[in-house]
Amino acid sequence: MQTLLEHRSIRKFKKTEIDENILNQILNAGCRASTTGNMQVYSIIITKDEKRKEELCKFHFGQTMVKEAPVVLTFCADFNRFNKWCKLRKAEPGYDNFLSFMTASIDALLAAQNVAIAAESYGLGICYLGTTIYMADKIIEFLECPEGVVPITTIVLGYPDENPDLTDRLPLNGIIHYEKYKDYDNESVESIYKEKESLPLTKKLIHENQLENLAQIFVQKRYTKKDNINFSNSFLQVIEKMKFMNNK
Repeated sequence: MQTLLEHRSIRKFKKTEIDENILNQILNAGCRASTTGNMQVYSIIITKDEKRKEELCKFHFGQTMVKEAPVVLTFCADFNRFNKWCKLRKAEPGYDNFLSFMTASIDALLAAQNVAIAAESYGLGICYLGTTIYMADKIIEFLECPEGVVPITTIVLGYPDENPDLTDRLPLNGIIHYEKYKDYDNESVESIYKEKESLPLTKKLIHENQLENLAQIFVQKRYTKKDNINFSNSFLQVIEKMKFMNNK
């Protein structure tokens, strides 16, 4: 519980290498995650080579933690291995569709979260990289992923060289619903976001961005409609190219 409740994203790492035995135990914990039908339709690609980390860093918008962390883990939705096994056993697979892509993506994310928790329990720090799906086509080429393999998320892993404050979270009553979904009225939305909007960091961000509120920062600066549409289209092309869009 302490490990879970004290999670924080680490973006600065010491140069200390991770013991191979510890890394293997962390990866083994990842592979114990729940998966659909126990198919384990995901793969984890480890990048430790300094030059390759520098190259990989370019595809993550130049975030320096990619080349500074001793280990970079790319989690991929992967039906390639499972499909080959099926064919070897004279069982024709039918996993070249969007549902199978979602299944494999969920498997990959479940494994990633197990890895994250296991790593933090060993005193390591982690940070997820959302840029993985933004630049999936480039990462696929760099990691030489075959058809049926799509990068879903990336975790940088190493010993922390910083101790940031815990990131704020919405209150439980803003997230939890009992028995059925209870929609939000204006009053409840105001209440849920009140604490987040009153934080000194929020006020600082509003001032720096010269906007009126935090919501405007999200939609006008961080995750704009234009970017969402562009990255959506490119990612749809990726999953089609990797044979996950045969929905007939």
